[in-house]
Amino acid sequence: MTEDEGGDRRTGFFVRHWRIALAGIVVLFLLGSPLWGPGVMRHLDFFRVRKIEILGARYTAPGELLDRLRVDTTHSVWDPLPPIEARVRSHPQIESVTVSRRLPGTLVVRVTERHPVALVNAPGGLRAVDERGVRLPLDPSRTPVDAPIVTAAPRDTAVYHLLGTMQREAPALYAKLSSIRTSGPGEMVLQIADLPVRALTSVTIARLSDIDPVERDLMRRQLRAAEIDLRYRDQVIARLP
Repeated sequence: MTEDEGGDRRTGFFVRHWRIALAGIVVLFLLGSPLWGPGVMRHLDFFRVRKIEILGARYTAPGELLDRLRVDTTHSVWDPLPPIEARVRSHPQIESVTVSRRLPGTLVVRVTERHPVALVNAPGGLRAVDERGVRLPLDPSRTPVDAPIVTAAPRDTAVYHLLGTMQREAPALYAKLSSIRTSGPGEMVLQIADLPVRALTSVTIARLSDIDPVERDLMRRQLRAAEIDLRYRDQVIARLP
């Protein structure tokens, strides 16, 4: 390498780094001017959207969210974010969404989905519902949904609310629950592992936890219940075979 070539390389190195530093200074200056900075930067090619990251989507196809975003490379990361969030939030699977910027050209979309808590029979097969009892746009034949099958009146939202609470606060119990069916007005039967449990539809997680000491006592005596009944206040009835 000649001395001139070495000098040219060093000059190019410093020029590139000065350009990066200058761009950084300009960005910091514009960011410090909230009233007009973003409006100016929206027109700079440097801030065109080149990448979109979607975080938190488990049941929703990313393509569906991209369609709702309606953002392409002609848009700027400095375009207003609330309208973008509103379009994503309109998806029936999405509960909440926040969109943030990662400069110079990335939008980060963080979504919280409505989780399926149950599968219900419907025309065409099983369908997923959330804890409000509202059907979700999920096809269990295409998207695996690990949830109990519920046979209940469509308006019996207490059952779905119970399942949502159980999913959050007692996931081990929820994992053992395979089905729920109504057995009368305000009553239901929960199939927990291989044990039927009769309860009121107003049953709480705390009340369901009363099953554990009874099962341990039966195991100690080498007995097994055919059914547990929680319908009576302050009582846990274990019916033997």
